[in-house]
Amino acid sequence: MGRPSERLTDQDYANLLSSRAWLRSFLWWSEQRAAEVGLTSAQHQLLLAVRGHSDSRGPTMGELAGYLCTRHHSAVQLADRVERLGLIRRNRGRAGDRREVRLTLTEAGRLKLSLLSAAHLEELRRLAPLINALLELPNRSGRFLLGPLGQPSPP
Repeated sequence: MGRPSERLTDQDYANLLSSRAWLRSFLWWSEQRAAEVGLTSAQHQLLLAVRGHSDSRGPTMGELAGYLCTRHHSAVQLADRVERLGLIRRNRGRAGDRREVRLTLTEAGRLKLSLLSAAHLEELRRLAPLINALLELPNRSGRFLLGPLGQPSPP
C-alpha cells in the first residue's frame, strides 16, 4: 500500500463505511443462520466450498484452503471436525497416489447446506438494490469502481 494518488472526500469515507458495515452485517446474519442449524460460519463455508466446487469429484484440501483463505493444515483440521459431524466424506485419489484427498458432501451435509443456501439467496435478493448501488459507485474518472461480479473495472 502506498500513498493515495488522489485526495479522498468525505463521501468516499461514507461509502467505505457503508459498504464495510453492510458486509459485516451480512456476515453476522450469516453466522446466526449457521448457528441455527448447529454449524459455525467456517463449517458452513466448507460445505459451500465442497458443493460449489466446479469439479464433481470435489475440492482437494489445497483448494479448500484457498476457498477458506486459510492454511492447508487449518483446512484439514476443519475438515476433520466436519467429517466427524457426518457432513462430508473424504475420497482418496487413485490407488497409486493416496496423497490426493477430495471432499464430497454426505446427504446430511447436502440437507444442511440446502437450508442455509435457500435463506442466503433470499437475503441476497432482498439486499440486491444495496449491492447494486455499491457496485455502481463511479470513481473520479467516471469509471465504475467494480465491474461484473465485483471485479475491478479495467482502466
